[in-house]
Amino acid sequence: MSYGVTASTLRDMTHIPPPAVELRILDAELYQLDARRTQLLHRRAWLLTVLQPGPPAPVMPPPPAPLRPETTAPGVQNVLLVLGGILLTLAAIAFTLVSWGSMGITGRALVLAAVTLATLGAPVALLRRGLRSTAESLAGLGLALTALDAYALHEVAFPAADGVTFAAAAATVLTALWTAYGLGLPALPGGKTPSPTLLLPLPAALAIAQLPLLLWAIAAGGGPHTITAALLLTAALDMVLALRVSPKAVRLVATVGAFTMGAWGVLAAGQLSLEATGPGAAARAAALFALAAAGAFGASWLASDVRLRTGTAAAGGLFVVVAVGGMLRATLPADWTVPGYLTCGIALLALVRGRRLPEHVRHGLGWASAAVQASAVLWALPVTTVTLFGPVAWLTRVWSGTPADARDAVTTDAFWPAHTAATPLILAAVAAALISTLRTTEWRPRALTAALTLTWATALTIPTTLHLPYSVGLLIQGLTIIALLALTHRTATLLALATSLSLTAVSLATEPATLAVLASLTAVFAPATWRGRLAPASAAASLAYATALACATGAALDWQPEHIALLVLAVPVAAALLAARISDPSTTLAVEITGAVAAVTAISLSALELPMFALVLALCGVIAAGTAVRPDRRSVGYLAAALFVLAMWVRLSVWNVGSPEAYTLPVTVPALLVGALRRRRDPNVSSWTAYGPGLAATLVPSLLTAWSDAHWTRPLLLGTAALAVTLLGARHRLQAPLALGGGTLVLDALHELAPYLAQVVGALPRWAPPALAGILLLALGATYEQRIRDARRVREVLGRMN
Repeated sequence: MSYGVTASTLRDMTHIPPPAVELRILDAELYQLDARRTQLLHRRAWLLTVLQPGPPAPVMPPPPAPLRPETTAPGVQNVLLVLGGILLTLAAIAFTLVSWGSMGITGRALVLAAVTLATLGAPVALLRRGLRSTAESLAGLGLALTALDAYALHEVAFPAADGVTFAAAAATVLTALWTAYGLGLPALPGGKTPSPTLLLPLPAALAIAQLPLLLWAIAAGGGPHTITAALLLTAALDMVLALRVSPKAVRLVATVGAFTMGAWGVLAAGQLSLEATGPGAAARAAALFALAAAGAFGASWLASDVRLRTGTAAAGGLFVVVAVGGMLRATLPADWTVPGYLTCGIALLALVRGRRLPEHVRHGLGWASAAVQASAVLWALPVTTVTLFGPVAWLTRVWSGTPADARDAVTTDAFWPAHTAATPLILAAVAAALISTLRTTEWRPRALTAALTLTWATALTIPTTLHLPYSVGLLIQGLTIIALLALTHRTATLLALATSLSLTAVSLATEPATLAVLASLTAVFAPATWRGRLAPASAAASLAYATALACATGAALDWQPEHIALLVLAVPVAAALLAARISDPSTTLAVEITGAVAAVTAISLSALELPMFALVLALCGVIAAGTAVRPDRRSVGYLAAALFVLAMWVRLSVWNVGSPEAYTLPVTVPALLVGALRRRRDPNVSSWTAYGPGLAATLVPSLLTAWSDAHWTRPLLLGTAALAVTLLGARHRLQAPLALGGGTLVLDALHELAPYLAQVVGALPRWAPPALAGILLLALGATYEQRIRDARRVREVLGRMN
């Protein structure tokens, strides 16, 4: 800073802003604070008024919301115009049909011409004024009037003309007029820009254009083939328009017409092909399908969307198959109809493998071939179903007699579909096509699985479709099972199991067949027990068929069910030995479960004969005990003990033993031994857990029996045993033996001393029991008081110590 600056200058420079300005700012701020304070005070006073009790202040209802219109102005306009056009059309129809006859021919012509021309000309002026919606309504009325003009012209000028011919001519003329009208209006100028295009005339012209070819074909006396050709040609033209024209409404009408007329024509051609009785009629129907195929392939070429191109190409491929297959059907027997169509469908694959056709066409032909093959498989499905499930009926006709052939064996309670002699050939052909066609990495596994299933169905249906002998059918099914198991595939194993069930059911017709089949299935599934992830199912199947073989063998030897049970027990024995040698946990579990089911079967067979029932239970206990030897199956030991106890109980009941100790001691002794071993391994185990169940199993039933026993032997022995248990519990300081033994001893003593106690109570005077009760209560009270006094003394001593 310069040293020449004066003090007055410094004094002025310290105030920013100057003092006068700052004073005005402060006054303004103070004024605003006062105003804000006044506002807050008023608000505080109002809040206090609201919080004070008194009548509630009236709440003013909110102002009503303004009404919202439910429709737009253009919507109202369109509704009014449409309704007006409809009413005018109805009026014109009524005038034409009702009031027409009251005028001469000149007047009629003048009225019709004037009204029609005025109505068709009005949209021109309306378009120039920009009234497009009104122009659309009047244009629709004008088009309807042209149709009425055609009707009036027929009624007046050509009353004798053929109705179909006149309708064909009228439809043709109306199509041309409406098309010209729709195309001519946009060229009319409307101010600086051309007039907007009307939407209605061209779609209406296309809609009426669906009729001329059909009506001309009918008028010319054409038969079903000619009419069908007219339908297909109309559909082809519609398809071209749908794919080439730009107006959206026209494309929509053309698309609907193409699909409608095309579907009608294809259905008619299919009916003609099915009804063809000779090569000539079949060739004419094939020509119709060729026309449909040409239209479909043309649409595939014209379309721009990939999915539409592929779909139309697939439709064209199907039309070609139906055309050629229909010609084959007319020359081949009825049994070879489906193979003929299938051959044509598979032949399409030759075009798919080639590279000359566009990719979308090849994809479409591939889908067409797949559809034909799937249809053929569905045709063969009933034969496969009857062959697989038909033998179930033999479950109610076991060993009733040898069937005439393989088909008779599966149609005991089922019907055989007609014209299915070529079913195996159909299934085999589709399987071969799948293997040879689908070679990509993604689809190859699925194709192989499907081909495997179809090959299995082929082998399954050969005996039934060819009426092979019954024994040959059994042999073919058995070889099929062996081949499927050799593949070591999950699907193959499932098919093998299904085939084995069907084979078992169909073998029930004769005794030798049943025994041979069950023995073969047991031997066939046994080796698969050691192979990978399919081992559990194979092992279970082998043991299950072994169980069935044991039952069938016993029935063939005329054994009683209880004796058959001993034969069935061989299966649980084999399962227990096999489970100990298998390392796979899943297979081991499957083997053990199947063995358990076989053991339950043996027990149920012997249940009606108690001595044999006891023996079977004991043998099952031995098997369970052998299983419990394994370290991972220790818990099965409880099951073994339960089976042994049940076997002993059954045997005792056979011997008419009524003493409960005979039933309970065999439970108590092993239970006490197990409890002792458990406490030796884990000293923390409670005596109630180790010895309680075993002791209660004998002491409780014996005590209940002793109370109803009039002799002295049982109470004496029970008291002695209870005394021994009590002393042992006291010696080893165990709660369970001490409590259970002491309680049993006391109750047993009460039972023995009850008569004497009753005599003593009877000899005492009436005042003695109350007196004894009073003495007891006094003694208890004195004891209670003494304890309270001792506690008070201890508290006083502790207080003096503090």
